[in-house]
Amino acid sequence: MTSTIPRNTICLWFDHDAEGAARFYAQTFPDSAVRAVHRAPGDYPGGKEGDVLTVDFTVLGIPCIGLNGGPVFRQSEAFSFQVATADQAETDRYWNAIVGNGGKESACGWCKDRWGLSWQITPVALTEGMADPDPATRKRVFAAMMTMGKIDIAAIETARQG
Repeated sequence: MTSTIPRNTICLWFDHDAEGAARFYAQTFPDSAVRAVHRAPGDYPGGKEGDVLTVDFTVLGIPCIGLNGGPVFRQSEAFSFQVATADQAETDRYWNAIVGNGGKESACGWCKDRWGLSWQITPVALTEGMADPDPATRKRVFAAMMTMGKIDIAAIETARQG
């Protein structure tokens, strides 16, 4: 018999709203879903019987578990989801969903959702520009990116062309 439990899962620590975060991600990103919600079978020091303990979900096909561990640990930029986007419409859609739902803008395509999780909304055009074989092109693309919050693909393409 084959197990349906992924061999490697990303565990994300939340204060108390892992289920809300997982449902938001499932509604926002393709190939994402809430697979299971696990509740406490009894009272415990940080909560009561029936409280959500963990949530099994996927984000863009990546298996995750959300742990409602309390306020002891916070999210940081040391971990982020990097989402490759095909065009400006997709870039705008994901950026606006995260920032517009209580999140915060940052620089160079980074933003945080309302739970403090960091996201890099990274157009393929930016990735390709940063990997261009011409060092002068990479430098122009990098300089353009450094002026941005949400990535503007047209400006990246202009910088790439010189």
